[in-house]
Amino acid sequence: MAVEVEIDVELLKREIKKTYASVSEQPETEFIFPTGRAWAEDLDYPAELAKVPDAAVESFAGVANPWTLGRLTEGERVLDLGSGAGTDSLIAAQMIGEHGHVTGVDMTPAMLTKARAAAAEMGATNVEFVESEAEQLPFPDESFDVVISNGVIDLIPDKDAVFAELYRVLREGGRIQIADVTIQNPVSEEGRRNIDLWTG
Repeated sequence: MAVEVEIDVELLKREIKKTYASVSEQPETEFIFPTGRAWAEDLDYPAELAKVPDAAVESFAGVANPWTLGRLTEGERVLDLGSGAGTDSLIAAQMIGEHGHVTGVDMTPAMLTKARAAAAEMGATNVEFVESEAEQLPFPDESFDVVISNGVIDLIPDKDAVFAELYRVLREGGRIQIADVTIQNPVSEEGRRNIDLWTG
C-alpha cells in the first residue's frame, strides 16, 4: 500500500546530480538502468544517431524514444529538457539545420561539460547547453517551437511546476515530445525513502 511520505527535495537533487555525474564520468559502469549507444540503438533511434560522437552517446541514459512522436522541421527552435551528455540535442541539431537552434538544459555540470565537448567535436554550431533546473527555466515566454525530453520528468517531484514552465516557454501551437516513465499508482513508501530507487 502506498503511503504519503515527505520528500527531501534538496537531498534528492544532490543524489540525482551525483548519479548522473557518474554516468558522465564513468560510463563503463553498470548502472541499475541501461545506458550507451547499444541501448539507444535498441530503442530504434533515428539515423542521425550515427553522427553523434561516442563521447556523448556512451553516457546516454534515456528511457525510451521521443523521436517516435515525430521528426523536427528545419528552422525550428528546440528545448531539450534534461539534455544530459547531449545525444538528443545533437540529433535535433542535425534535423533542424543551420537556421534552427537547440538549447539543451541540464542541472548536472559534468553532463553539460561532456555535451559541449561533443557538440564541438561534431561541429554543431546551432546548439547550446545551459545549466538550469526544470522548475525555473531561464528563458522568456514562447521561446521554443518544440520541447523534447527523455527520462527526466519522472525524476522531479513537482511535475506541475515542470509542465507549467514547459507551457510557458513553448510558443502557441508548439508541441512536446516526451519519453518518460509513468506509473498508475502512487509511489510506495520504500520508493520515496530509497534515493537509489528514485534516481534510477
